[in-house]
Amino acid sequence: MNRSAFVSASLLLSSVLISTPAAVADTPLQSAIMRATHNSYSGNLEGNKNSLVYQLDHGVRFVEFDIHDNDYRSTNDYQIGHNAPGDAVDHSGNPASSRLRDWLGAVGSWSANHGSHAPLVVMLDLKDDLTDNPSFAEGNPAALNAEIRSVFGSRLVLAQDHPSPGSVDSLRGKVIVLLSGNGDTRTQYKRDSGNNPAVAANARGQVVEVHDSGGGNLWYWTGQRGSDGRITWLRHGKYDTGVTPAVTLNDQGELVEVHKSATQDTLWYHTGTLDSDGEITWSASRKYDNGVQPTVRFTSAGGLREIHQSQAGTQNWQWTGALSGDAVTWSGNAKTSDARFDKTRSTGVRVFTGADGATPADTLRYDSGQVSGGRIAYPQWAYAEFQAGDSAELAQGAVFYAAKATNKEFIVASRKAGKIVRGWDFDSASLATDPLANQPATNHPYDQWYQDLLTRNGAVS
Repeated sequence: MNRSAFVSASLLLSSVLISTPAAVADTPLQSAIMRATHNSYSGNLEGNKNSLVYQLDHGVRFVEFDIHDNDYRSTNDYQIGHNAPGDAVDHSGNPASSRLRDWLGAVGSWSANHGSHAPLVVMLDLKDDLTDNPSFAEGNPAALNAEIRSVFGSRLVLAQDHPSPGSVDSLRGKVIVLLSGNGDTRTQYKRDSGNNPAVAANARGQVVEVHDSGGGNLWYWTGQRGSDGRITWLRHGKYDTGVTPAVTLNDQGELVEVHKSATQDTLWYHTGTLDSDGEITWSASRKYDNGVQPTVRFTSAGGLREIHQSQAGTQNWQWTGALSGDAVTWSGNAKTSDARFDKTRSTGVRVFTGADGATPADTLRYDSGQVSGGRIAYPQWAYAEFQAGDSAELAQGAVFYAAKATNKEFIVASRKAGKIVRGWDFDSASLATDPLANQPATNHPYDQWYQDLLTRNGAVS
C-alpha cells in the first residue's frame, strides 16, 4: 500500500471509530424494558423479592409502594401497606417503620450512591383519596409533592418539565415518581374544579385564588408568579363554608376575603396572612352585613373598600374598611352607583372556568400575560398513570399506562402507541407479549424464566 492509500485508509478508519459512539442510538424510555417488582415493600411476605436495596442491587428499576393517608396530621407522613398501614410490609433488611419518607429515603440513598443507574421509577399506589384532605397539614397532594421533592431533590425528573421523559442515558441517575391508584386523586392532581373563582395578586408576584365548590364549601389556592408568567401553585385547602367569595391582597402579604353564607343572604369576612411557603393563616369568620355578590379591594396598605349588591334588588352598597391585626373596622355604609369590583382580575392575572380538552367545564384556569388558559393545579412533579378503564381525561397527556398483566390486548396496543406500559402481577412466562410491557411487575424477579425474558429483551440497568 502506498503512503497516500495508507493515509486515506487511516482517515477512514479514524472516521468510523469516531462516529461509532454517536451512531449508537440512545434508547428512548418508551422503548426501554425495566426489571420491575409488584408491591416492592412486601419483600418475601408476598412472592420472593427480598429487601428493597437487594432488589435495586439486582437490577430492579421500577418499585411500587402502596400508601395510605391515615393519621397524616399526627404522623406528618403517609404510611406504607397493602390493605392498611403496615399490612404485608416486610421490614427485614428494610426501614423499621412504615413511613413513606423512610422508604423513599432508602431509594434516594441508593440512587445517590449509584449515580450512573438507569432511570428509576418509584410508583406510589394511592390507596386513599388524598383530595378529601382539606389542607397541606392533613396530607393533600401538595404535601406529597413536597415530600418527594425533599427526598430526591435535583435527581427528581419533574413531569412538568419533561412531558416526554426522554432517553435512558439522558436520565441516568434520575428518579421518576409515578402516581397510580385512587382515580380521583390522579385526576385532581392534574386539575381542579370549582365555581365563582376570584383572584388577588400583588407586586411581589404572590397570588391568592378563592372559589366555592358548588356544594357550599370554600377553597383557596396560593401561588407565585414567575418572570415567564407561569404561576406555581403552592398551597390548596378548604377554609370555610359559603358561596361567591372575593379576595384582595396587599404587598405585605395580608389579605381580606368576603363571601355570602351558603344558606342565608348574610355577608362574612376573613383576614389572613401568607407565609413564605404560600400557606395562609386565616382569622375566624365574622359577619359584617346582609347582601349578595360581595367584592373587595385594598385602597391602600391597610385601607379597604367593599361593594356588594342588596339582597332585595339591584342596588349596590359599599363599606370602607381599615385592617388592623386580624380584624377589619368597617364604616361608611352607604348606597353607591359604582359597579362591583371585577373579582376575576388582579394585577395582570385573570381566573375563570372552562374545559381544557377532556376536562369538565368547571375546570379552574388562569391567564397571566404570557400564559393563556393555564390550569390551577398542583405543580406536576410526578407523572399520573393512565390505567385500562380510566376516563379520557386521565388519558390526556399521559405517558405511563398500566393494566393487569393478563390484559395483553391493552398492553400491546399501548406499547404500539408509544406509551410506557406497566403490567402488574406478571408472575408467569405465559404473560409475555410482543412487544413486552416496559415494566413487567412481578413478585418473583429472580426466577430463571423472568431473568431470561428480561435479558432477551435488553432490560436496562
